[in-house]
Amino acid sequence: MKAFTGLTKKHDAVLLIRDSDLVAATLRQALTEASPEERPGLERAAALVESTAAATDPQLRARWVRSRLDAVGFTGDIASVAAVRALRQAEPSLSLLASVQLQRDAVAHPE
Repeated sequence: MKAFTGLTKKHDAVLLIRDSDLVAATLRQALTEASPEERPGLERAAALVESTAAATDPQLRARWVRSRLDAVGFTGDIASVAAVRALRQAEPSLSLLASVQLQRDAVAHPE
């Protein structure tokens, strides 16, 4: 788990929780015990977990921002002032500075 902190004197934080390493280990264990019929599905699942685990912290923050904007029905330009406003509507405890910095991650890491 890693926090995105130090944004203001209030220390806004967005926690990034990464448990993909646990999921990957469980899948590897399952692969060692899998029947030939189960192996293709487990191998595909393991590949998906590995690709997700490769995401950087800014990419994860960008995904989080997009999910929060989707939650409030925002469909406009993610680089706009309206996007910051919508993010703050979705997460009222975020400061303006934190919202802008998170927005920048989302703009820098398009899907």
